[in-house]
Amino acid sequence: MDPLWILIAFTLGFVVNRVGLPPLVGYLIAGFVLQALGVEGGETLEEIADLGVTLLLFSIGLKLRLRTLAKPEIWAGASIHMMVTVIVFGGGIYALSRIGLPTFSDLDLKFSLLMAFALSFSSTVFAVKVLEERGEMSSLHGRVSIGILIMQDIFAVLFLTFSTGKIPSPWAIALVGGLLVARPVFFAILNRVGHRELLLLFSIFLALGLGVGGFEYVGLKPDLGALFVGILVAGHPKAEEMAKGLLSFKDLFLVGFFLSIGLAGAPTLQAVGLGGLLAVGVIFKVVLFFLLLTRFKLRARTSLLASFSLANGSEFGLLVVTTGFKNGWIGSEWLTIFAISLSMTLVLASPVNTYVHSIYSRLSRRLKSFETKVRLAEDQPIDPGDAKVAVFGMGRIGTGVYDDMRQRYGEVVIGIDFDEETVQKHIGAGRKVIFGDPTDYDFWAKGGQGKGKIQTVLLTLPEHTANMTVVSQLTELKFIGSIAAVAKFDDEIEELKESGAHVVFNLYAEAGHGFAKHVYETIDSVSGKTQH
Repeated sequence: MDPLWILIAFTLGFVVNRVGLPPLVGYLIAGFVLQALGVEGGETLEEIADLGVTLLLFSIGLKLRLRTLAKPEIWAGASIHMMVTVIVFGGGIYALSRIGLPTFSDLDLKFSLLMAFALSFSSTVFAVKVLEERGEMSSLHGRVSIGILIMQDIFAVLFLTFSTGKIPSPWAIALVGGLLVARPVFFAILNRVGHRELLLLFSIFLALGLGVGGFEYVGLKPDLGALFVGILVAGHPKAEEMAKGLLSFKDLFLVGFFLSIGLAGAPTLQAVGLGGLLAVGVIFKVVLFFLLLTRFKLRARTSLLASFSLANGSEFGLLVVTTGFKNGWIGSEWLTIFAISLSMTLVLASPVNTYVHSIYSRLSRRLKSFETKVRLAEDQPIDPGDAKVAVFGMGRIGTGVYDDMRQRYGEVVIGIDFDEETVQKHIGAGRKVIFGDPTDYDFWAKGGQGKGKIQTVLLTLPEHTANMTVVSQLTELKFIGSIAAVAKFDDEIEELKESGAHVVFNLYAEAGHGFAKHVYETIDSVSGKTQH
């Protein structure tokens, strides 16, 4: 990749990040800038982009629970949304073709439905990036979003398979069966591979070698192979460590993906106008998602956050349009129009998702009017009972904090986490831990539900953005208790304090202090026994 590309991508990514938007917006703009300078993407950039998407899907597989897809709000919600969207968008595009709108006039009803099908998808890359940056991948709305995206990806794979006329090899079933049989072997290797470069190398082999290479060889979509193999090893204790090890590679290669969208075609004034017209349709998609998810008994908050994560166009939609062009169904100008539309939706969706919690806090009363009287058991507001001290985020750090606070203050301490498996693990270990989302505005707006009313909040969430969201909400609602949080870097500490946190601990500094304290206590204990 040309150093100039890297410089422009970094510069624009840095600039937009300084104004509070995700860097990916800058990368998209960088693609358009490079395109205006006469740069062409080429095979190298395409391969980098493909690697980014492949590692992304493998990482999703590592965190995906298949039972999530069996829930009605996922499979039925995704199916109904796509069906309604295709009918409404297809009818709208066909109507535009009948009135003689330029470029649209060449589309008959069949190809209008094809364009509508492409517009019905949402971006897996964008949604995962947004959820990861907010630390909400394991939250209920995060799981709903990812589940719907996986269903959409399955629809896309089926379309691409049938539209190309390529029938998968008879060996495809043998490959899938062989991978399932080999699962214990993969687990045995993971148990012995250690924690450093061998683990990373084996992860890449699973994703690119077995997943991409294997599926491509038998005529299946390579990306689907990476997702499948990720799901296959998701139950191993090192799955999370594998995902973290691939994180930097995935993020780096995804820069190429966003650059490639901007470099997809030279935007003429007419193409920009038509792309903008298609981009407006994302409003309909968001409203429809919200209405459907609330009908499936999800809270307004969960429905809104999931809908906003899906408020964009998709890379798979671009593949559908590309397939239509290669088969001679639509003209080449649609590649540029769709790429512009996709870019616009991603740029517009970024600030909306950045401030989604604030948006909900201002519109919560109106949005709650759409809720059903009975809601899903897993989407009930947090109820901490008699607790007065709440530890949010029950990972390794949160568990240590909880155990220490419980020893000091007893039954008034409770742990809260939005990962169901984590909650069940702690309950099995005898800890008082409940399922809930720490960024839940409804909970804090009621002053901390429960008889005891939360007086002390300890935030040990893995993502700084999530900690900041909670602190900002508590400050906005004039929370009168104490707020303590953890951070990894000095600038994060300052941000948390400026937002209203009373105490902020530097994880690395406190880890050293805790280790030294443990050593002193151990030495004193040993010395005392020796003297006796």
